[in-house]
Amino acid sequence: MEGKEPGSGPGPGTSVDAISSERLGLRLRELRLRSGKSLRALARELGISASAVSQIELGAMRPSVSRLIAYVSAVDAPLAAVFDMDEPEAPVEERGFAIRRSWEVDPILLDGGVTFRRLSPAPTPDVEFFESVYPPGAISNAHGQFLKHDGYEVGTVTQGELTIEFGADTDTEIVTLAAGDSITYPCRRPHIIGNRSESVMAVATWLIVHR
Repeated sequence: MEGKEPGSGPGPGTSVDAISSERLGLRLRELRLRSGKSLRALARELGISASAVSQIELGAMRPSVSRLIAYVSAVDAPLAAVFDMDEPEAPVEERGFAIRRSWEVDPILLDGGVTFRRLSPAPTPDVEFFESVYPPGAISNAHGQFLKHDGYEVGTVTQGELTIEFGADTDTEIVTLAAGDSITYPCRRPHIIGNRSESVMAVATWLIVHR
């Protein structure tokens, strides 16, 4: 990023320059138009009003974690596509590796103060690798609606605690993960992620594998 020096990259819970709502909204609109879906068709699929979709795309409203993932899933795009970073000058196949310095990565600030940061240095087919930071009291969906999408998810908590509530037709199951704990589950299983602490930031890394 312009104005950043080596060694000044973001760490868990630090203040960083997040991608603005306007940039995020513009990127989401580009992905929707690329998919060929109209604003109203996408709104119906997400179960929200066309006005709400328009507000997200204009940057007037930040989506929640769940709504962001539902949005990219509906337009058949990977989560990594919303991070409009410049790609490596040479493809991985030519260079043999890809590297991305921490100060070169802009996180995305979502509803409730949750931030996502892409960890993969270059696009990786069928794999999403990112970090999430949940401030105290934050959840993945403020409306309490369970999220489900394609793929398998593997997560490791590196700081604080995260609670994952799995929904089912008849009951729910709640799992609490402390620092160092890991979990894996099919993303099609309805779930809500949250930080129930009143004072401690929760940080986790996630790998989503698409099949």
